[in-house]
Amino acid sequence: MLVWWRAAFGAVAMGFALGCSITVSEAVHNRFLPAMVCFVVAVLLIRPFRRSQELGLRNAARGLLSGFVVTGGSAVLVLGAGTLAGWISWGKFEPHRVLLFLLTNTIIALLLEALPEELSLRGHTWTALRSRYRGFLAALGTTVLFLLVPGIASAVQLVLGTIFELDTQELSLVPPGQDPVSYVFLLTIFGFTLVAARAATGSLWASVATHLTFLTVNRLTVDGAERDAGWSANLVSQDVLLLVPAYLVLAAVGYYVQSLISRPALSLASSLPQRDR
Repeated sequence: MLVWWRAAFGAVAMGFALGCSITVSEAVHNRFLPAMVCFVVAVLLIRPFRRSQELGLRNAARGLLSGFVVTGGSAVLVLGAGTLAGWISWGKFEPHRVLLFLLTNTIIALLLEALPEELSLRGHTWTALRSRYRGFLAALGTTVLFLLVPGIASAVQLVLGTIFELDTQELSLVPPGQDPVSYVFLLTIFGFTLVAARAATGSLWASVATHLTFLTVNRLTVDGAERDAGWSANLVSQDVLLLVPAYLVLAAVGYYVQSLISRPALSLASSLPQRDR
């Protein structure tokens, strides 16, 4: 039972950090400050309890490259197939607006979501559960706790908003405006994919890159018009949105294949005499 309390601390830490950032966003008209608050709070809560190696903070270049290539490649394949099938059409591409969006989105998404969530969940929580359970059970537990983060953040924001006399949101298990069923379905697949990235590469940076790529692709295409990103995708029906979890599943399969390929290589390397390495 103790291992579950340790694992749950990752979700609580992320929920608290996110709740603090939402509270700050109600007090200031600045997009970067709430993101920085979320990042700093999460790091201060998680980092003292875990060494870099335990969190998977190694092989940064290789992990980031793997995350970007696997997730980005999966998105290109699935959304490209949807385009060829006539399910998706694309709006005008405006390079300067796209570049500006990519710059601001990358900074905010890294600080507000990708780095703190991966450090807390696929870093601390996954490590805690993996010390006791096999891969699937650890992945399932990490993902279930991941699903609790929005609810924890909502509760924290409600308390802090009341204390500081700011506007508060109603207590909710999902972000405002999201359909609960669709949100939980997508977040579950997303959570398993993020764990697959960490497990396949041994590097938390692969999960960070996967997280950032997922957010960027969706915000630049599906939500492009709403976010004034300089490019957008037009869907023939809402059912086409299922292509988003589809490319996440493909990415997860890609990580699984990558893990199968890397295991024989690691086994061979470990079996070689020292003089032959």
